Amino acid sequence: MDLTIGAIDACRKTCTDVGSLPHNGFVSTIHDSTPLTVINPSDSTLGRHLARRLVQIGATDVFSVPGDFNLTLLDHLVAEPGLNLIGCCNELNAGYATDGYARSRGVGACVVTFTVGGLSVLNAIAGAYSENLPVICIVGGPNSNDYGTNRILHHTIGLPDFSQELRCFQTVTCFQALLNNLEDAHELIDTAISTALKESKPVYISVGCNLPAIPHPTFSREPVPFSLNPRLSNQMGLEAAVKAAAEFLNKAVKPILVGGPKLRVSKASNAFVELADTCGYALAVMPSAKGLVPEHDPHFIGTYWGAVSTAFCAEIVESADAYLFAGPIFNDYISVGYTQLIKKEKAIIVQPDRVVIANGPAFGCVLMKDFLRALAKRIKRNTTAYENYHRIYVPEGHPLKCEPNEALRVNILFQHIQKMLSSDTAVIAETGDSWFNCQKLKLPEGCGYEFQMQYGSIGWSVGATLGYAQAAQNKRVIACIGDGSFQVTAQDVSTMLRCEQRTIIFLINNGGYTIEVEIHDGPYNVIKNWNYTGLVDAIHNGEGKCWTTKVRYEEELIEAINTATGDKKDCLCFIEVIVHKDDTSKELLEWGSRVSAANSRPPNPQ
Repeated sequence: MDLTIGAIDACRKTCTDVGSLPHNGFVSTIHDSTPLTVINPSDSTLGRHLARRLVQIGATDVFSVPGDFNLTLLDHLVAEPGLNLIGCCNELNAGYATDGYARSRGVGACVVTFTVGGLSVLNAIAGAYSENLPVICIVGGPNSNDYGTNRILHHTIGLPDFSQELRCFQTVTCFQALLNNLEDAHELIDTAISTALKESKPVYISVGCNLPAIPHPTFSREPVPFSLNPRLSNQMGLEAAVKAAAEFLNKAVKPILVGGPKLRVSKASNAFVELADTCGYALAVMPSAKGLVPEHDPHFIGTYWGAVSTAFCAEIVESADAYLFAGPIFNDYISVGYTQLIKKEKAIIVQPDRVVIANGPAFGCVLMKDFLRALAKRIKRNTTAYENYHRIYVPEGHPLKCEPNEALRVNILFQHIQKMLSSDTAVIAETGDSWFNCQKLKLPEGCGYEFQMQYGSIGWSVGATLGYAQAAQNKRVIACIGDGSFQVTAQDVSTMLRCEQRTIIFLINNGGYTIEVEIHDGPYNVIKNWNYTGLVDAIHNGEGKCWTTKVRYEEELIEAINTATGDKKDCLCFIEVIVHKDDTSKELLEWGSRVSAANSRPPNPQ
């Protein structure tokens, strides 16, 4: 069955499948009999066609930074009903916001100017590529007449070759479109957008600055809805893979399941949970898959992260005689410096379109969702691993209670954040110690959770919080951000205020780059302390709804949370939490030492 994306009216609902095609109000099937509206000639322009396409696919908020090469294009985006243009403070944050938006809405878009804007947003686009997010990066390019003229333009490195930006984007996007004439612009725009949706990767569209306002016959009618053929498994390969996997797992004594981050791009989270419910195996997730599998599942045993796993989880996973990993990434951070005790001969590795059985056969052109659903029909129920977990499990203790006026500890902070979580909230965790503390939060059903583990760009969370909150207006976002990361991208708190967002930001002030300290310490990890609440108050400047406070003790934290969730529930709330510079999670201490050892391995003998 084709998936058809068409014009829609209800464009404010939230897509919860990260990297998925928009749904829940963003997809409407358009039948062949649907009449295509003839567009007023003055609106039959490239700029308006691009705007209409973005609205069609659900990217109804577009993050931008104006520059002289994109100003005419921005005029046409502003003129499009149903499209909201959001100006950001810099291109990097616009890219991060698009990343966060795509995680909730299923697709996102940003618009920047040529080279100075494009190379600024490039880092965020690379992060979106690593996380398999369909992001449409639009750049206002040079006048089409300037190509091939040997002229030197501003916003370039002073050479008459204008391809530098394009060449940079080729490695972090799955399709690049240069719109330098109107004849093929319609085709290139549609190919770029449909490729982003099919591949769940960013694409790059450069629009000549003299083209957006020119009418052209190809834009004279309402765009024909996209019809994206779903990818199909090779049925013979699927049957062979399922047979081999079922034989492998059914002879195991204590098999387990582990979900990985590629569940999202495979849109296989539901199929994975259905398999777990059918087979009764103990169910764990890799840290980068937190939020993709419901933690209220009866057989859920926590996060498998090698030496820093949830209590008793690693023991069950690493002692299993067979494990199925669905969509894993085994990088150095996830494997804790390559110290995970996982043996290839015991593992079934299921990637989005490939299945590998231990040291044996591999099966290509087999989609993960199809494989997991077919396997559920052939697998024997086996609850041994979960029963073993249940026998050894000891409920975790609670942090020591703070005495009155005792300095607030990070573990106390997250104990209170845990109580704030519900189906109406979402957690954004910044790169750093928040990775480890947020990983220990128990997510209620429906609670969102996002972080950027593969790329791990510090400062990502400020822009991502802006974008996610704009897309998921039915949830209150709780962002946990370290002071070092905040200093990189703090400006776009301003944009949150302009958008009237209700986010709660916990700014954890411990005086430096704590995660770097635990990997390799040095004076460069100490940062200049800011008056963070004073900074946000200055950004607020009396415009919009904003409330800030500093907390040093548990009593102050409790009062701040009560205010943020009570009287100030309709405000952006910024809570600066002052803690000791050495107050870190025990998991970071262990992880940092192992990653440090991996980084410092001497060269192999030549």
